[in-house]
Amino acid sequence: MCARWFGLPGLDLRSPLITGLSLSLLLRADTASLFALAGVIAIASKFLLRLDGKHIFNPAGFAIVVLLFAAPGVWISPGQWGTNIWFAALLTFLAILVLQAARRSDIAIFFLGSHATLLFARAWWLGDPAAIPLHQLQSGALLIFTFFMISDPRTSPDSRLGRFLFALAVALLAHWLAFFLQMRPALYVALIVLAPSVFLLDAVLPGRRFAWASPANEGAS
Repeated sequence: MCARWFGLPGLDLRSPLITGLSLSLLLRADTASLFALAGVIAIASKFLLRLDGKHIFNPAGFAIVVLLFAAPGVWISPGQWGTNIWFAALLTFLAILVLQAARRSDIAIFFLGSHATLLFARAWWLGDPAAIPLHQLQSGALLIFTFFMISDPRTSPDSRLGRFLFALAVALLAHWLAFFLQMRPALYVALIVLAPSVFLLDAVLPGRRFAWASPANEGAS
């Protein structure tokens, strides 16, 4: 409906599919209407919140943050799946990145490495055992955020250096929000707050702009 309303031909269904999967895997709510509202907010943001041909915010992340602060009965389950399934999911997501060659696998690795380094550094500073940061990393929500949200090609910087700086900034802000302000959805808030900086990074560090390609073009490339 939005594609017809805004006159955008050639709708690629992979984009709304990824957004829908992110919402269904991450978001928890008391009523079905809140899930529907999340979908409306996320898809509408793809068309309304744009600048220079790119989304300003990750659509799923934007919908989650809006509902977390605006609607009661909405939350995120950070420890979903358990340890065994978490490890299987990690291997699966890494395999997907390698096989699809999405040109955004680097930012996922940058962020996960930055986030893990900060957790282990904090544990070392406080004298905590390594088991604590290891447990903090074993989160299904963290994997989905890393491999499907911060690595979104339409909302991440175009250059590799820009993606590294953005991933590091999100990890640092999320760490501060989580451990100094005791904010539970720190990752998602940090991603949305820093999203406008992507355009500054693109201006200072230009790179190749991502565009969804048709299956035929992908096969020819």
